[in-house]
Order: sequence, then structure tokens, then C-alpha cells
Amino acid sequence: MGTLYLVRHAQASFGSDDYDRLSPLGHRQAQRLGAYWRGQGLAFDTAISGTLRRHRETLQGIAQGLQWQPAPLELPGLNEYDSDALLATVHPEPLPPALTPEDYRYHFRLLREALAQWMAGRAQPAGMPAYPDFVAGIVAALDHVRARCSGNVLMVSSGGPIATVIAQVLRTPPETTIELNLRIRNSAVTEFAFTPKRHMLLTFNTLPHLDAGEFRQWQTYA
Repeated sequence: MGTLYLVRHAQASFGSDDYDRLSPLGHRQAQRLGAYWRGQGLAFDTAISGTLRRHRETLQGIAQGLQWQPAPLELPGLNEYDSDALLATVHPEPLPPALTPEDYRYHFRLLREALAQWMAGRAQPAGMPAYPDFVAGIVAALDHVRARCSGNVLMVSSGGPIATVIAQVLRTPPETTIELNLRIRNSAVTEFAFTPKRHMLLTFNTLPHLDAGEFRQWQTYA
């Protein structure tokens, strides 16, 4: 039996012109996770990530903290949905930058609505796959782990794919999948045991590397 450590990317640059890069805090979160695991004596046999910049930078930071030089497999099926394209299905006009708590709440209310419509097949965001095809890419990544991996596997992805993995393993309804998606914290770890036949959820959305002292202030969501 192996263990899959599924990590959401560290804090990206929400509200900037280029979300798909880690913030300075995001780089620290990723390196801290690797350093924490090194202190626990944890080593990995395999590294897998999506192809987005924030995935690569998160994996690089973790590897730096671990003092490890992986040769990662990149799978586009682990990439996040396009939130701008989703939002455009329910709010065609561009949204202003989210600068206040109310701005954030409004943004995520719209995102919940857009996700629900996409998952139900009532909306097709421009440039995105249909929801069943999005799920198929994630299922293919899980199949790869079960068929070709053993030991400890590190996988870096995003909130949408991670929530979809849980939905596949626990058969959660769309409403639950959306709520799980929007509550996953930056650099959070979700663990699964796996065999050639199945994955089994062990932990969800944990931050063992940020639970103590000064690091609690590093906990973020966006």
C-alpha cells in the first residue's frame, strides 16, 4: 500500500495581473512544507504535478525544503479550471479587483454559482473542457498512481482537482464538492492510501507545517 500526498499549490497572486505565480509568502509556504517533511524524515519516491506555473513553483519550493531533486511527471489533467471563464458565464462584465472582504465574498458567490452550472452541464465556459472531460483528466492521474506508483507519492495541483479527487473517492454530490474546493488552504496536504484497486482518504486540508507559533500567520486560502 502506498500513500499519496496531494498538495494544493502555495499562495498565488490573487487580484494581480498574473495569478499563476506564487507570492513571496507562497514561496515561503512551499519551502516550509518541504523543510517540515524533511524534519519528519519523510521521503518521496515519485513527484507529479500539473503544468501550471504555480504548481511548478510549489513543487520546486517543497523540493528545496526537502533538499531533494525530483524529476517530476507533469500531467495537464491536474490543472485548475479557468475561473475567469467560469465567472464570465454568470457575470459577463469584467469584475473589478478584489480589494475588500466584501469584494472577495462577492467573487466567491459568483464562482459557486458558475461552478454549479458548469458541473450540471448548464454552462460551457469558453476555452474550457466540459465538466466530464475535466473529471476524466483527474481520474487518469489517479489511475496512473495506482497502476505505476508505489511508496510515497507527492502530487501538486489546485483546489478544483483536489476536491474532484475527493468526490471520486467519497462520491460526494456537486454541492459538497464545490464547498470542499473553496475551503482548501494554500499548501494544504490531503493524504490518501492507495492500492492497485483504489484510493482511500486519510486526511483532508491539513497544515502540519503551519500549525505552530509564527507560522500560523502564514495560513491563506487564495
